Amino acid sequence: MSSMEIDFKQYQLRCQLRGHEDDVRGICVCGSEGIATSSRDRTVRFWSLDSSDKRKYVSSKMLLGHSSFVGPLAWIAPDEEFPEGGIVSGGMDTMVFVWDLRTGEKVQSLKGHQLQVTGVVLDGGDIISSSVDCTLRRWRKGQPVESWEAHKSAIQAVIKLPSGELVSGSTDTTLKLWRGKTCLHTFSGHTDTVRGLGVMHGLGILSASHDGSIMLWAQSGEVLMVMVGHTSIVYSVDAHVSGLIVSGSEDRFTKIWKDGVCVQSLEHPGCVWDAKFLENGDIVTACSDGVVRIWTVDQENIADPVELEAYASELSEYKLSRKSVGGLKLVDLPGLEALQIPGTSDGQTKIVREGDNGVAYSWNMREQKWDKIGEVVDGPDDSMKRSVLDGVQYDYVFDVDIGDGEPIRKLPYNRSDNPYDTADKWLLKENLPLSYRQQIVEFILQNTGQKDFNIDPTFRDPYTGSSAYVPGQPSYASGIAAKPTFKHIPKRGMLVFDAAQFDGILKKISEFNNTLLADSEKKDFSLTEPEISRLGAIVKILKDTSHYHTSRFADVDIALLLKLLKSWPVAMIFPDVVMEMIMKATTDPALPANLLTSIRAVTNFFKNSSYYSWLQKHRSDILDAFSSCLASPNKNLQLAYSTLILNYAVLLIEKQDEEGQSHVLSAALEIAEQETLEIDSRFRALVAIGSLMLEGLVKKLAMDFDVGNIAKAAKASKEAKIAEIGADIELLTKQS
Repeated sequence: MSSMEIDFKQYQLRCQLRGHEDDVRGICVCGSEGIATSSRDRTVRFWSLDSSDKRKYVSSKMLLGHSSFVGPLAWIAPDEEFPEGGIVSGGMDTMVFVWDLRTGEKVQSLKGHQLQVTGVVLDGGDIISSSVDCTLRRWRKGQPVESWEAHKSAIQAVIKLPSGELVSGSTDTTLKLWRGKTCLHTFSGHTDTVRGLGVMHGLGILSASHDGSIMLWAQSGEVLMVMVGHTSIVYSVDAHVSGLIVSGSEDRFTKIWKDGVCVQSLEHPGCVWDAKFLENGDIVTACSDGVVRIWTVDQENIADPVELEAYASELSEYKLSRKSVGGLKLVDLPGLEALQIPGTSDGQTKIVREGDNGVAYSWNMREQKWDKIGEVVDGPDDSMKRSVLDGVQYDYVFDVDIGDGEPIRKLPYNRSDNPYDTADKWLLKENLPLSYRQQIVEFILQNTGQKDFNIDPTFRDPYTGSSAYVPGQPSYASGIAAKPTFKHIPKRGMLVFDAAQFDGILKKISEFNNTLLADSEKKDFSLTEPEISRLGAIVKILKDTSHYHTSRFADVDIALLLKLLKSWPVAMIFPDVVMEMIMKATTDPALPANLLTSIRAVTNFFKNSSYYSWLQKHRSDILDAFSSCLASPNKNLQLAYSTLILNYAVLLIEKQDEEGQSHVLSAALEIAEQETLEIDSRFRALVAIGSLMLEGLVKKLAMDFDVGNIAKAAKASKEAKIAEIGADIELLTKQS
């Protein structure tokens, strides 16, 4: 669903807050007083509104005391003890500090956690903190009150709900709801680390995960909504009273969501560690380039054109710095001035940078000039020579299994890198204990064949004080294993269509009703004025709450909808989520509007696991009913059909339904073979094929269907993601 179809004002840059000297890791909105930010540079900064320009903020306090990078923050509203408010901060140094903003001084040092502090939240007068050490701790007046092991794996976040309960999110992929030290419920649904948590006003709990998704949960544990769109780890999520949701990710984008649909993506020149709403709806983002940015929809507060242009330039330069041609970094190539230097032999080649491209020249000895050969591009096999993670090429991308039930993690490495630096940075990024350092270095050296790596015997770990690990000596930790790396498979979670044009539907129903009234033979099927009015009220409820399932309809409302669906002529049907109408909507000759609405309705059933058995039981009839969508010239129908196929692949892998998987594989292969099909439709079919081969029961069947040729054709595509999933499938075909 495009952002143009949803009532939404686009955010633009308001201002940039510069001062931190390294990644900005955390954001805390301090009421109307200002904004606090934490950083890898070991500081917390407090930003106040600039009295000379209300669009901007200035750094008014810098809080110094942490001995390593600072992460989570919480705001203490002004009171007798803190007349100008206070800040609570947690750090990699295992400490929780309380700061008085009036003086900028540290007034409490809370020591007790064994590993990095990942979350801090106020609970009345108490402070609750979470840590990689798997515990939650309660502090009162500077003293520890209680602590408990809340998860068996690292805790990554903790929040307090308006109702008073606490929620924790963990590397074990779950969320837990707490009243005191009692766990009321465990939420399972994510397939990787739960990294960030937020409160959705009046609706439930938001979670951001390393699996790339964001989920909205009811307190009962039901998944109300899944938001998929990020292409990497999602670090943070927050919600505004307006219903908007914001998320920050490793993929360099802050995404804004409305009713489950991504309505805008704000690109950054680096990873987005945190994103928060101000009370007025503006958004604050924390980026790895050390800059805090504020985004607004208020035209009066948008940055000057010069600053907007400068930011666009900065983004362009950043992307350019990551671009490579023929395996060479574009920024490292010489400019055209390099052609002023004569060549040394006939046919000598030189690659120079022209604009955003690399161009090859050959030295013509007879004419003493450089002849242009042409633009250099990465060949179709170049991407296979080096692994890719989050759009960046590396010599290696390893799957690292830490063990103890921890999820698999991606470790990128270039042969030119220092393995110790790589290990340190990776452990910090993954929020893993630095005690794993020796184990990770050994793993890198063994798996890259660097047996002759020179180790500095005088080296001392700045965090642990221990000396460098020497390969060949025993390591106290074990259990790390490398596995093949895939870019797009297996698919996790379901894709749904989460927006409907209710006003347009109501208008169309009214038009159709007038047509019925004018036809003496069909007049009895028409709706009365009170019924039309009641439909308007139903639409109002749907517009307000359709995505959160918090309202109930009266029996009379359901009866009215059934009357409309069952008695109106087929040409006038606008199918809703009444599944009995599938066959009616798909009966030949089927109308595109009927097909599209009904296939999207069925696809949306995958959002709720309570429908899984029904979907599995009726799989054959449903797929057969909608198979005509593939031949339709309507691209929306093609995409909806591919989405249905992909969702069925995910479901039937989970159910280990071999017969169903075979049916879905056959349908997906039929889609994938059509190279002229719309990109997203073909991509989703290819992801279904790859997922079924990797985790399903039909890999041999796929090989029998000659999936290798389909993979080869996809890999040669000019569309990056089609080529990537083609490479994934080709790699699968080569595995025993």
